[in-house]
Amino acid sequence: MEIQQNMSIMQNQKVKKTVELKKEDGFAYMEGGICAAKGFKASGVYCGIKHGLPDGNESPLNSSKNDIAMIVADTECTAAGVYTTNKVKGAPIIVTQNNLAKSGGKARAVIVNSGNANTCNADGEEKAVEMCRLTAEALDIPIEQVIVASTGVIGQVLPIEPVKNAVPRLVEGLSYEGNGEAAAAIMTTDTVKKECAVKFEIDGRECHIGGMAKGSGMIHPNMATTLNFVTTDVDIDKGLLQKALGEIVKVTYNCLSVDGDTSTNDMVSVLANGAAGNEKITEEGEAYKIFYRGLYLVLMNMTRMLAKDGEGATKLLTCVCSSAPDLDTAIIVAKSVIRSPLVKSAMFGADANCGRIACALGYAGADFDADKFDVYLASKAGKIQTCRDGVGLEFSEEKAKEILMEDEIEIDVRLNIGEASATAWGCDLTYDYVKINGDYRS
Repeated sequence: MEIQQNMSIMQNQKVKKTVELKKEDGFAYMEGGICAAKGFKASGVYCGIKHGLPDGNESPLNSSKNDIAMIVADTECTAAGVYTTNKVKGAPIIVTQNNLAKSGGKARAVIVNSGNANTCNADGEEKAVEMCRLTAEALDIPIEQVIVASTGVIGQVLPIEPVKNAVPRLVEGLSYEGNGEAAAAIMTTDTVKKECAVKFEIDGRECHIGGMAKGSGMIHPNMATTLNFVTTDVDIDKGLLQKALGEIVKVTYNCLSVDGDTSTNDMVSVLANGAAGNEKITEEGEAYKIFYRGLYLVLMNMTRMLAKDGEGATKLLTCVCSSAPDLDTAIIVAKSVIRSPLVKSAMFGADANCGRIACALGYAGADFDADKFDVYLASKAGKIQTCRDGVGLEFSEEKAKEILMEDEIEIDVRLNIGEASATAWGCDLTYDYVKINGDYRS
């Protein structure tokens, strides 16, 4: 009865879906999202891809909210991207990869819709190319400099007429303050917009990196459904931009899991236009390190936002695996804990069940000593140790419950066999996750 009462309380409490951005020396957070960097405009409108229900009600995927967005750079940009490793790929990913190959890694615009993933459709690539063509003609730019993306229901034909009707309105609405409308347009079951931007200096020049993300379910990136777009006014070599993106995605988005399902449409795209006026970054020196840290802060914080806004979630879960023999081991262990349905359920129920965490460690597929690991649980309400040297400890259940009733929980796993560490992000598993996905297409 007590467990049911606790769950009822948590289900009914107002869940804070935003995350607190952590300050860092040399970097300052700012407003503006995808438009924070100089020389980028954005817009978002409702075009009808998401239709209202016959009875007049709305579901997460069917509303009159924005469902198509556009991002445009004033000048040609260097582009980098990472994409889903799911063998079933959305048509927009294939078309975007082809475009960037033809353009030599240059891009000027992004067009992206929600409500329909344009995946597993016989005419999918044709429709994605048409979205690029419509955008290119409206902006008078080469078609191969258009990035296209889609998110939403898989296996339903994407209607192209709403897109045709929307493109002129998107172009007309482009604004240096249009980030909010664009961020709203890529939401599906998301409950909040996800934006982050930082400013910093390179060569005495003020530089910016900003981004927007979407994703709430079908999230277990291996490059989630997650789409992520980033802009920067830093001037940087294409190879270094791709290198930084790939390495940072490994320790941010690829360490995120809401439900263990890897989406068909995952994409992270970065556009760099060089408008900040810094000396072009062509080697891995101090300037590169500063840019790298700024990009990490944006992607890491958007990863946390995605985790906290997981479908039906009431808590952001963070698993830090430390004193591991190497980075890959730390990532494997942290992700195994964060994606465990039993661990996620225990966190929802505020149950400090160390056995579930130990179980997730044991099947992680990593090499460590089962007689050496320690486990701690922490939140702003305090910290307790639940396991030492692989053995469960006695602790105050009352204090543990107090800690786990908070909306941000940290699971601290120490392998005690090395110096490497990694962090993974996820959320609790609630009744509402099943409700949302049971009604996903209705």
